[in-house]
Amino acid sequence: MKKIFLFLPLLFLIFSCNNKKVEKVENAFYYWKSNDYVASSKEKDMLVNQDIKKLYVKFFEVDYSDAMGNYPISKTSFSLYSYCDEKKTPSYEVIPTVYIKNIVFQKSNEKDLDKLVDNINFLINKYINERLDSLKTSELQIDCDWTASTKDKYFYFLKKLKPISQKEISATLRLYPYKYPDKMGVPPVDKVTLMCYNLINPLADQSKNSILDLKELESYLNTEKKYPLHLDVALPVYSWMQLYQNNQFTNVLYDVKDIKPHLKEIKPLWYEVQKDTVINYETYLRVGDKIKYEEITADKISKAIAIIKKNIKFDKEITVTLFHLDENQLNNYTDEEISHFYSNFTK
Repeated sequence: MKKIFLFLPLLFLIFSCNNKKVEKVENAFYYWKSNDYVASSKEKDMLVNQDIKKLYVKFFEVDYSDAMGNYPISKTSFSLYSYCDEKKTPSYEVIPTVYIKNIVFQKSNEKDLDKLVDNINFLINKYINERLDSLKTSELQIDCDWTASTKDKYFYFLKKLKPISQKEISATLRLYPYKYPDKMGVPPVDKVTLMCYNLINPLADQSKNSILDLKELESYLNTEKKYPLHLDVALPVYSWMQLYQNNQFTNVLYDVKDIKPHLKEIKPLWYEVQKDTVINYETYLRVGDKIKYEEITADKISKAIAIIKKNIKFDKEITVTLFHLDENQLNNYTDEEISHFYSNFTK
């Protein structure tokens, strides 16, 4: 009997060490719009009702051309005050986010990257001062789908960015580098956000949902290793349609609600246009056009969360970020469903 009592504390310790339960979730959204945009009442209410504390705002993207070198594109017109009550001081924490195309690191040497660090830091501070009334920001997130061949240059850039920006640096993490850190490296940042969507090249596999395929997701997460950095999570709350005309991909459509009544399902994920239709005065759908409808339902997101919880060892406190804050996409979910996308991580 004495041996049993001696064994119990050891057993408790083992289970405590393996405890992966999240105790607290900080609710967040990505804001990814680039054009002039006025916040809708739906979006404002969403931030209040879901107790959102963080907004990861894409300030701009960085692209490369032989003529111009590295240059910014798709600058946002985000205004924090458009999402706040006129009588209230903004209470959201804004995290400047910059998407950098992988070609930038393919084409740049260390001197180019030193300049890129300075330019990004300058543009972020300029935007904060001019558009956000010098709002204090403590974190900066870099979004890049780096490869094994660009790893060293990307990591060099990240190391240089922290002392220049004087901010906490986070980075997005795709599922492949999450599963293979020995091959892809661990970015030299303070923390990472695991992007649990866009798992497959949209045009590479016609039989799978490229935004979120549950079997594909689980195949990347079935590792016993705990990632060596603090891990947050990003989930998709959007759907889209891929338009094929004359069997050639031509466009991605987001206003799916206006299109669905004119479609007939021909096989899983695939539909055929039944009536000539004009969408937003610019996209023409013809009878016989094919559409691959990649829909992300609340049920699919809930199943993804269950897979993530089962396979990932989190810290006790994490940030869960939904991509992204857009009225047209959020109309596909109830407020209760959105709330569960956050709270399910602590259950």
